Amino acid sequence: MKLSPYLTVLLLLVTILAKAQKPDTAQAIVHYKFTHVRDTNNRDKPLVENMMLLVGRNSSVYKSYDRKLKEEQMRKSIEEQMSSGSRDLRLTSSVGSLSPNIDYYQYPNEKKLYTIERLMANSYIIPESMSAINWKVSADTATIDGLPCQKATTHFKGRNYTAWFCDELPYRAGPWKLSGLPGLIVEASDDKKEVMFKFDGIEKIGGAGKDQASQNQNATARVVFGGMDDASKNSNVIALPANGIKTNPKEFEEVREVMRKDPQAFAQSQRAAVQGRMGASGQSASFSVGTGGGGATAVSSIGSIRVESAPGPKVVTNNPIELPEKK
Repeated sequence: MKLSPYLTVLLLLVTILAKAQKPDTAQAIVHYKFTHVRDTNNRDKPLVENMMLLVGRNSSVYKSYDRKLKEEQMRKSIEEQMSSGSRDLRLTSSVGSLSPNIDYYQYPNEKKLYTIERLMANSYIIPESMSAINWKVSADTATIDGLPCQKATTHFKGRNYTAWFCDELPYRAGPWKLSGLPGLIVEASDDKKEVMFKFDGIEKIGGAGKDQASQNQNATARVVFGGMDDASKNSNVIALPANGIKTNPKEFEEVREVMRKDPQAFAQSQRAAVQGRMGASGQSASFSVGTGGGGATAVSSIGSIRVESAPGPKVVTNNPIELPEKK
C-alpha cells in the first residue's frame, strides 16, 4: 500500500526536541522483573519481561532489557548480511512476546514525562506532564534483597498500588511512571497482582563496584545498555533520541496502523526517511550495526528491506496497564 502524503510528511519531519533537555549521566541501573496479566482470560500466561531503570541526578529512563538483547541480535544479523555483500536485507521480527517498544523518560524537576515509542528506524516522542501521585507512606517496613524498605500506597492510572521504597538510595524514581517517593521504588504491585515490578538487582555506576544487593548471579551476568540512541558511544548518558519525531497519541496511532497493515512498505518508507533526513542536513546517510553501535552502514548501499514475522502466539490485551477511572 502507498503511504498517504500526510503520513509520509510525518515520517520525515524531525524536531530538535531532544535539545530542550540537558543530557544526564546515570548513577545506577536498577533491574526489575515485570509481570503483567494482559489477558484476563489467560491469567496463567502473563507477560514476563526483564526491565531496567537508569537513574541520574535529574532524570531517569525505564526500558526493556529483553528487547535490547533482541535488538542486538538483529544488529548482528544486519552486520553479517552486509559483510557477505548482500544489498537485500531480511529482518525477522520476533518481539511479539514482549511489551510495546516504549521507553519512559522522567524529568521530575521540570515535571515532564516523555514516552518514546520506536517503529523500526524512527523514534516518536510523546510529551506529557508528570502526574502528581498522592502517596500514603505507612510505618510498615521490610527488607528486600538486603535493602531496608518502607511501604507506601496510592491509586494511580485506575489501579491501587502498594510500593516499597528505600530512602538509603536517594533517587525519587521508580519503574514505569511510578515516582515521587523519598527514595528509590524497589518493588510495586497493584492489589489484584495483575501488574508487578519485582526488584532484580542494582548496579552502581562510577563507584567501587556493584551495590551489595546486586551480588547475585543474574545481575553479574548482565550486559549493560544505556539510555541514549543505540549509536551513542556513552551508554550511561540519559538523553532523548537526537532525531526523535515529536507527535501526539492520535498521530502516532495512525502511523502505527500503517505499519500493521503493510510492514514491508513501512520499512521502505523508514529507509527513505533516513535518507531524506540525513541528505537534508548534508550528512552521509548511515545507521549503526554491531555490538555497542560500532561501525556504520550507508543507507544508500541497501537495495531493499524485507521484514518477516516469526511465528508466535497472538497477543491479546484486554487488561492494559492503565485503566480508565470509574465514575
